[in-house]
Amino acid sequence: MPIPKTDVLSRTFIRDDVYVSLRDWIVTGALEPGEKLKDKELATQLGVSRTPIREALRKLEDEGLVETAANRWTRVTPITLRDAETIYPIIQQLEELALTLAFPRLSPRHLQTMQTANSDLKMALRQNNPHAAMVADASFHQVLIDLANNPELSTILNQLKVKYQRIELAYFSEAGLLLASLEEHQQLISALKTKDLAAAHQALTCNWQASIERLRSLGEPS
Repeated sequence: MPIPKTDVLSRTFIRDDVYVSLRDWIVTGALEPGEKLKDKELATQLGVSRTPIREALRKLEDEGLVETAANRWTRVTPITLRDAETIYPIIQQLEELALTLAFPRLSPRHLQTMQTANSDLKMALRQNNPHAAMVADASFHQVLIDLANNPELSTILNQLKVKYQRIELAYFSEAGLLLASLEEHQQLISALKTKDLAAAHQALTCNWQASIERLRSLGEPS
């Protein structure tokens, strides 16, 4: 796939911003799984030297989004079902911790934010808008993560969610992957409204476990 068109970066554009640009292209699929990455082309497109490109690619490799064969190639890491089977259970456990920590702080305003995010997800699915669906789904879960008020937990989850979002987008065209999540989200909201922590945990667990089962039913992404 051609490198996405973008404005040439200013000379003050720091290496972290180069990293964010490349990471976002990988997550959204603008740079496709398995696509070869050439630092010269990327540097030209972004209007920077090869040095920040190489630094960003090394960081992305450490995070599992890029892989290399020494002196042969650097490419976007392919997406496999195994990735989801590895990541989803970890996110589930960490989000359950976030739920426990957030529960005493939940207010009607927070529940309304979750309800709005779920409505946005429904609209995005109807419009077949994968990016909007990803944003809405992330916004729904982020309410609990933010309310947990635990910076270390938030950092770990945000790192994992990058890989999660990449997987979700890769499967988005398959059989309305996120459609069933709407009802699962609604069950979580209902449990939180009645202040039933046990039921809320059950709903959250169901959401994540059902998500991985849906992926397994679809097989490897096309």
